[in-house]
Amino acid sequence: MSIQTDAGQGPLGRPDAVPVPVPERDARPTPPPQRRINKHRNAWEGKPSPLGQGVKALVLTIVVLIVVVPLYTVVLTSFSTTADVNRSGGMVLIPGDLTIAAYQQILSGGIVTRAAGVSVFVTAVGTVLSTFVSVLAAYGLSRPSSLGHRPILFVFLVTMFFGAGMIPTYLLVSNLGLIDNLWALILPGAVSAFNVLILRSFFMGIDPAITEAARIDGAGDWRILGRIIMPMSTAVTAVVALFYGVGYFNAFFNAMLYINDNTLWPLQLVLRSYVLQGVTLPGSGTGQVDVATGAVTGLPVKMAIMVLALIPILLVYPFVQRHFTKGVIFGAVKG
Repeated sequence: MSIQTDAGQGPLGRPDAVPVPVPERDARPTPPPQRRINKHRNAWEGKPSPLGQGVKALVLTIVVLIVVVPLYTVVLTSFSTTADVNRSGGMVLIPGDLTIAAYQQILSGGIVTRAAGVSVFVTAVGTVLSTFVSVLAAYGLSRPSSLGHRPILFVFLVTMFFGAGMIPTYLLVSNLGLIDNLWALILPGAVSAFNVLILRSFFMGIDPAITEAARIDGAGDWRILGRIIMPMSTAVTAVVALFYGVGYFNAFFNAMLYINDNTLWPLQLVLRSYVLQGVTLPGSGTGQVDVATGAVTGLPVKMAIMVLALIPILLVYPFVQRHFTKGVIFGAVKG
């Protein structure tokens, strides 16, 4: 305990010190406040029990089997012979004698081969055109100083909820002379308002100081977009291009409306007409084949067409997948 003096008057009029006891401070540190333990923890905050882990593993296994088994049967049936198909009564689950006769038939020329080429052309050209136009529209709408960007943005938003309808769209395509023309599969859906808004949100999240510094150095909008904005937007642009590519490759409804010549059919329309409706396609090699020759009947050929329709997306998706999550999150949240 320390002593503190208190000033007072002595006999000579001088201040006289009077000791006053002052308690010393405790040198020990104050313990931190204890955290209250919630006895009623949520189920997902604790370590799962063995029973819970087993249930999760069972559910995940069932989901994986639901996805993998149909794909497995489709691929296996496409490589199976007629005898295996007849013995299994349809789709093949247990492999037997494997053959590539179904793929030889559909790739030896005819409507299936032409349809694959049409799908590749429409997908490639449509993806490049749609991505290019969407990037330009999104960049213009993301600049606050651009002329009329708010009314134009409102028009884009309206098209997400209201459409002209099938008959007016068909009349427009017909008046433009696009019936039986491959551009009828590209131009009517060339721009998606949803994808434009994703790109716009991402562009608005880029620091304006970067573009302002470029403008001070004399760069115009085209150079800013090509040299600064696009290299920073690789992820979201790849995701939008994937959206467009998958949409063009899987589309068949526009071909049903605007394409009457079966030589211009895309692969998805061939798949729908032959696999789902059982229509015999001329020049496709998809008819019944003699069993004694080791060739196959119609079912393996149908499955082979389905496999061919899956291959392009399966080949492209791994290269875009690493950008997928980042691009979607940034494009939807920023701005």
